[in-house]
Amino acid sequence: MNSLAGLRLRPDDLATGRPYAERDEREPSGLDDAAMAAWHGLLLPLARPLRLRERQARRIVRRTAAAGAALDALDDAQLRTRALRLGREIRRRGFRAEPVAQCFAVVREAGRRALGRPHYDSQVAAGWGLVRGALVEMATGEGKTYAATLAAVTAALAGLPVHVITVNDYLAERDRAGLAPLYGFFGLSTAFIAHAATREERRALYGRQVVYCSNKELSFDYLRDRAALRERSSPLHAAVDRAAGAPATPPVLRGLVFAIVDEADSIFIDEARTPLVLSAQRDDRAEAERCAVALAQAYRLSIGRDFRVDAAERRIRLGPGAGAALSLDEDEPAGSPFASARQREEAVEQALAALHLYLRDRHYVVVDGKVQIVDESTGRAMPDRAWENGLQQMVEAKEGLEPTGARETLARITYQRLFRRYLHLCGMTGTGTEVASEIGRVYGLPVVRVPLHRPSRRRMLAARCLPDAAAKWAAVADAVAQAALQEGRPVLVGTRTVEASEALSAVLAARGIEHVVLNAKQDGDEAAIIARAGEPGRVTVATNMAGRGTDVALAEGVEAAGGLHVVLTEFHESRRVDRQLYGRAARQGDRGSAQAIVALDDELFQTYVPGACGWLGPGARAQPWATWVLPMLRWLAQSAAERRHRATRTASLRHDRRMSRMLAFAGRCE
Repeated sequence: MNSLAGLRLRPDDLATGRPYAERDEREPSGLDDAAMAAWHGLLLPLARPLRLRERQARRIVRRTAAAGAALDALDDAQLRTRALRLGREIRRRGFRAEPVAQCFAVVREAGRRALGRPHYDSQVAAGWGLVRGALVEMATGEGKTYAATLAAVTAALAGLPVHVITVNDYLAERDRAGLAPLYGFFGLSTAFIAHAATREERRALYGRQVVYCSNKELSFDYLRDRAALRERSSPLHAAVDRAAGAPATPPVLRGLVFAIVDEADSIFIDEARTPLVLSAQRDDRAEAERCAVALAQAYRLSIGRDFRVDAAERRIRLGPGAGAALSLDEDEPAGSPFASARQREEAVEQALAALHLYLRDRHYVVVDGKVQIVDESTGRAMPDRAWENGLQQMVEAKEGLEPTGARETLARITYQRLFRRYLHLCGMTGTGTEVASEIGRVYGLPVVRVPLHRPSRRRMLAARCLPDAAAKWAAVADAVAQAALQEGRPVLVGTRTVEASEALSAVLAARGIEHVVLNAKQDGDEAAIIARAGEPGRVTVATNMAGRGTDVALAEGVEAAGGLHVVLTEFHESRRVDRQLYGRAARQGDRGSAQAIVALDDELFQTYVPGACGWLGPGARAQPWATWVLPMLRWLAQSAAERRHRATRTASLRHDRRMSRMLAFAGRCE
């Protein structure tokens, strides 16, 4: 455990008897939960005006600058020697201010030599927050990914296995490739965990010192380790296996030691509503028949009379009169595929959900004859994910595809429980303030804001609210034509779904406005599309794929013309996602502008404040009235959505803990 000395852990922090290092997870009592909620929700916000953390970060910045003044005279070999010495000191003493500041100075100098990019003072302050175990909020475009190298190199030099975790494979691969020269300067090995990598390849890759991966790849590798070890992780179980001659199954991971989570609010909050489930597909020839019968009966039911759709809860509620319509009839063969009336009713509820709640090009896409779920928070297809409890098969049958076999759960865990097992957890985001209390209470991370490197020059134009989608798309096309064709500026138009991106594309094409579309169907061209998105007059229509982690580099002359113009065409359920899209414009002190152009029939308004939208419908045509009421309408809808999602995350965590207690006697913790 010498390589973990730098973390300065108490002995009871470590989970004993596990195949590798991870933090012992103790289920908090009600009093502990209340104390954490009070500390992060009340006391820390009250202390924030004192700026104690900012003062400490400024001292680290000054110490780093002072330590770096003498490094110019050192050659590369001498700089590496100093880095190794500092790594040994940090391993022995922990992340104390003086050795960390000196190490940051060495890394900053190496960044200048290897990449021509010395770290900014704001990035040094962010690096200090990371090694101190905080969630660092930096405005979009401030270089969070590069700031992470300060903490990653420092921890790796101290002998700690480092995981840099982000929201998708594209960003993980891009970041690792771009930053490899800096790590290579110190002789640190790096890896990227690709989805196609085999188990043996993954074991070798995780053996390197700094590993870049997506949250999904890491999570499922952890669950596969637990499943492969059959939860025989205690000394007693291991002894029984050895006595029985059971073959040892080496784990893939080296441990959960030092994690830097990029876009942490997306992973910790947006994706934490759904537990991670490792499953195996089983052969079930009756699945197609069950789906066909359930869909046939669902098509006969009438909305309002037999069932109602609760869009906010994403549930179908059968009415009292639906029972007669679900009785056996000519659609159901003599050899019924259902074992009971209750099973038939549940199957029909799933069929109704597939028909009315899960829509093509909004919640999923069909690619190469397969249904792929689209992650709403990132806009990306997730080919390795599937809905639970037969919903996946029902959607496939709805689309006329052969249903895949039902899936059997092998292991499951929530993100909340997984990331709490890291010995050192920290993260970065551009939008963490709104969820600071929940992140502090659940993950134990304080949120620390880092000031801008340069003052922002973004112009926020007045938001517009139109009565319906047709009027909205016309207004968006007008705004695009004004910025791109008349002013010669690049334009990024953000849409919420694949369906919306294609609808806008049709409107722009009808007007003769050249553009490119980036959504879950065209994600293979992402790098090329983003690389050209900053050219003069370039119009890019994108889902949330362009909202996180992407830096639109401005071509020559664009900044003088006004910079990138961003148009948001529909508010998301989280205000943080809206802020991420606005943040594509006016980065690092450049000029830029952003505007929201929305409609009253947008999904957010119709789901969470339908009554207000109906009352405002005719008045929305009067622009001053619509402009005045839009902020309140948005606040009501997004607040309601965030309350529901927060309740869902809390319920998911409680269920996961309850299942862990119930199955603990069998040695199954996940």
